[in-house]
Amino acid sequence: MLPILNVNQIRNREAVADSSGLPYAEMMQRAGRALAARTLTYLSAIDQPRVTVLVGAGNNGGDGLVAARVLAQENGVRVRCYLLKARPDDLLVETARKVGVLVALAADDRDGRVLRNMVASADVVLDALFGIGVKLPLREDAAKVLRQVHAALREQSQPEGAQERLILPDQPAPSGWRRPIVIAVDCPSGLDCDNGQLDVGALPADETVTFISAKPGLFLFPGAAAVGRLSVATLGVSVPLAAEMVFPMLVDADAARARLPERPVNSSKGTFGKAMVVAGCERYVGAVGLASMSAYRVGAGLVTAVAPAALVAALSGTVAEPTWLPLAGDGALRADTVRQGLPGYTAALIGPGLGTAPEARDLVYGLLGEGREALPPLILDADALNLLSVTPEWWRLLPPETILTPHPGEMGRLCGLTTEAVQADRWGIAARKAAEWQAIVVLKGAHTVIAAPDGRLAVLPFKTDALAKAGTGDVLAGMVVGLRAQGSTAFDAAVAAAYLHGLAGELAAAQVGSRRAVVARNVRDQIGAALRAVSR
Repeated sequence: MLPILNVNQIRNREAVADSSGLPYAEMMQRAGRALAARTLTYLSAIDQPRVTVLVGAGNNGGDGLVAARVLAQENGVRVRCYLLKARPDDLLVETARKVGVLVALAADDRDGRVLRNMVASADVVLDALFGIGVKLPLREDAAKVLRQVHAALREQSQPEGAQERLILPDQPAPSGWRRPIVIAVDCPSGLDCDNGQLDVGALPADETVTFISAKPGLFLFPGAAAVGRLSVATLGVSVPLAAEMVFPMLVDADAARARLPERPVNSSKGTFGKAMVVAGCERYVGAVGLASMSAYRVGAGLVTAVAPAALVAALSGTVAEPTWLPLAGDGALRADTVRQGLPGYTAALIGPGLGTAPEARDLVYGLLGEGREALPPLILDADALNLLSVTPEWWRLLPPETILTPHPGEMGRLCGLTTEAVQADRWGIAARKAAEWQAIVVLKGAHTVIAAPDGRLAVLPFKTDALAKAGTGDVLAGMVVGLRAQGSTAFDAAVAAAYLHGLAGELAAAQVGSRRAVVARNVRDQIGAALRAVSR
């Protein structure tokens, strides 16, 4: 995992690196080369590509100038630089000019026509205007430049030489216009990297290439919405030891892979644990199948689905892989039935689609009552959380190392807060409540947060509306219990499952062709592809 460092911490790491033999100038060269490499990934299919670099007065602009030189000199790209302010006697500017980069200055472009043309005609725009030190609101000269950039990006000019656009009403037709890709250098101009605040004129990016480490504001809204895809170029700057216990951490594929349980070839289903999924009611029939099959897809050896008898009769013919434990009678009888069936299980999930009827309440409280210490490791989701939230100090009912998987609304009910209050302080609330409740908290949403009682905080890189569908939470809960059943620690199971879940959402969108069209079973069906991707 990668540490998430605030602006002062980044500057401290830069200073330590400089004094340890990695000078600032070399870090700038490495940053520029990283930018150039990411830019080239968007240009491979374009004949005679054009790149415009928006250059600020500081080091961020220097990074952009290095990228301009590398793209022009070493890759034959047509590059133009637009300087917000003159950079007198700057060797980076002179070097760029010498290799054929066109340099224009804002002071010479009174009406902004040069800037608009440079942006509108580009295939990629590198936003190197303002870096991590920006102060909001932006000054008027900077805001004026960004207004011109926005205007150029909105211009929908026809392809060169085209006179008319042919419209075929009965089928989709191309618009004849393609907006330039915007790549932000370290952070989008107008974003505060410490708190995620966003200037009204900020320039949203399709991708942000950030340096040394990620910054909090890249994950906190509203700023996170302007980041686009996030890439991290470490520039060879070292990370403090034991960073996971000190800083919030950004989860990457390597971290997810390292947290997956081993898969020995000399094995049987008993090797990979037994998961029990207590879920479903007449209103939410699909939850038990989604959760159970997701537990299987992450490698659990055996999954037993526990559901009302009517659901078992309806689902057992179509959801073939789980074993089934039908529940009949009132909540107390159901709790007794589950308890009798639990011995030998290595993890249990309670809550997806359970409903909040009296028998569901009695089932949850019956399981978490006397004798709960004998339960296997627990994951509580959805209606189990809603049912608990009405009881004062409900967390005293939790066995140690319980994993909670609330969405923001459920988290609000658990905390006695509004959803808006939770969303305004996701990291802080998750961390404080994990410590207070002595539980692992998986606070779902864009950039899902996983908090542990010992202070560890992990942040997911995914923010996709593909997962904004009913049932995707059931998939995640099933993945968590499947990994926990195989012997992963509570924190590792939550981190790995959440990463794989986010990646499966992205893969599902690619597979069905649109984020809008994704449904929960598409995410479930991409778990295998996500596992393959992180295992490369």
